[in-house]
Amino acid sequence: MKNLVYALVGAGFMIACQPSDQPEISGMLTGIESDTLLVQSFPVNDRDSRRTDTIAMQNGSFAFNLGDSVLKQVYIYGKPSVKPNEDGSIPAISMKAVNFLLLPGQPIKISGSLDEYKLEGGSFYDDYNEVLEDCKAYSHKIDSLNVVCMDMEKKGIPGDSIRKVYASAKEWYGNILKIKSDYVRQNPDKDVSVYVMSQLTRDQLGDAFNVLTDRVKEGMMALLYQRMREGYEKELARDKAKEAMKPGNPAPEFTLKDLDGKNFDLSSLRGKYVVLDFWGSWCGWCIKGIPEMKKAYEKYKGKIEFVGIDCNDTEDKWKKAVAEHQLPWINVRNIDEPDVAVMYGVSGYPTKYVIDPEGKIAKQVVGENPEFYMYLDALMK
Repeated sequence: MKNLVYALVGAGFMIACQPSDQPEISGMLTGIESDTLLVQSFPVNDRDSRRTDTIAMQNGSFAFNLGDSVLKQVYIYGKPSVKPNEDGSIPAISMKAVNFLLLPGQPIKISGSLDEYKLEGGSFYDDYNEVLEDCKAYSHKIDSLNVVCMDMEKKGIPGDSIRKVYASAKEWYGNILKIKSDYVRQNPDKDVSVYVMSQLTRDQLGDAFNVLTDRVKEGMMALLYQRMREGYEKELARDKAKEAMKPGNPAPEFTLKDLDGKNFDLSSLRGKYVVLDFWGSWCGWCIKGIPEMKKAYEKYKGKIEFVGIDCNDTEDKWKKAVAEHQLPWINVRNIDEPDVAVMYGVSGYPTKYVIDPEGKIAKQVVGENPEFYMYLDALMK
């Protein structure tokens, strides 16, 4: 299923390997204004290894290798040419993509356009083409509505009005999800069913896990199946944790590594008020809120301990962000198990918790919200 999203594409792309005699990915796509493709890919069990390559096309044809014979998710876009608005801002653009699962050692050919494409490379892709065809009518409706909404945005129409127009897409998305859910249920012994499953909602996943045969679970889709299973169970644990994270309940204890690689224990701050700030260098609102956090830190230094808990970052990105933004408080990184973000029921960033001197939850605030700083002011009066 093609992705249609509002996106801004930045610079700094990697240059792809030169095509070999037997390229992993080849084909011809029509209707692309640019002579360059953007290819995003990552192993299904390691999203942090996402890479972006630029691929040259000749008269719509392309051929390239991604290397590393592992199961990969791949997205192919036409590289956009974006002109800044009169005020210098970058406009939102609509990007359609060919997206598919690249099987190790199995070349794939792509034909058609970004609006409607066909995958060739064996029975796996034949089966997936069947799913795409069944969803096509609803996908086209969503595509058309996206174009309308993009045009409304360019005309400066308020977001509330655009959201009302786009609301009709909810039914079409629901129809697509039902088609995919039915496909998995009706084809429990097909490898492609695992891939189709990865596109379902969490509620649908619960039933789908019980449908697949052991052969499929343990076969060439095992890595993807395992990732989905672990993610599903983690989300269930997160929901359970949310119920426990009420004011007056004990804050879960944890130990994480600080910038020097030393253990930091939450219990070491018992007897003090503590702010836990779940954030990431990738989170725009987290970065935007740093100046206010610094003001609060300086204002209540000695009265409140601040602990930044970095999530979903590599170690290098974490350390670079701490140095770049000169974060003066205790900084630790959430990595490995147990997942502290799951323990605290964190599903949005930034999320801030205030812990009282007895180690109990005093307050939770999700998002960059003035309510958090108003609460600290009232608490410290």
